[in-house]
Amino acid sequence: EGKGKKRNPLHDFKKTGELMLIKVNRTLEVKTKLLNTTEQCAKRCSRNKGLSFSCKAFAYDRVTKRCHWLSFNSLTNGVRKKQDHAFDLYEKKDYVRNCIIGKGADYKGTISVTKSGIQCQAWNSMIPHEH
Repeated sequence: EGKGKKRNPLHDFKKTGELMLIKVNRTLEVKTKLLNTTEQCAKRCSRNKGLSFSCKAFAYDRVTKRCHWLSFNSLTNGVRKKQDHAFDLYEKKDYVRNCIIGKGADYKGTISVTKSGIQCQAWNSMIPHEH
């Protein structure tokens, strides 16, 4: 890659077109703001800039150019999906990925059993194996 090229912040997100997430659980947080591009939304979500929560996803309203940063994603309990032609949903890949990259130190997914169905060892446990 050439020098001076900036990495596109959208590479860290999985896009689902025409979908919005609705929170059923009232403790889940959302913040919205007018922004011109999805790249601006992604950058702010990745950095958690100006957010009182850890951003796991954002929905971009193409009609009003409004970004909705979410403290949850489509796998979170207390959330339902809603088809909406105005929105595109972008979820952080780290939170929806079902595989481990490298040694798994940064894994934030939901898989906790091995391929053969055995419960995974907790990270804070040294039994039955040392890390």
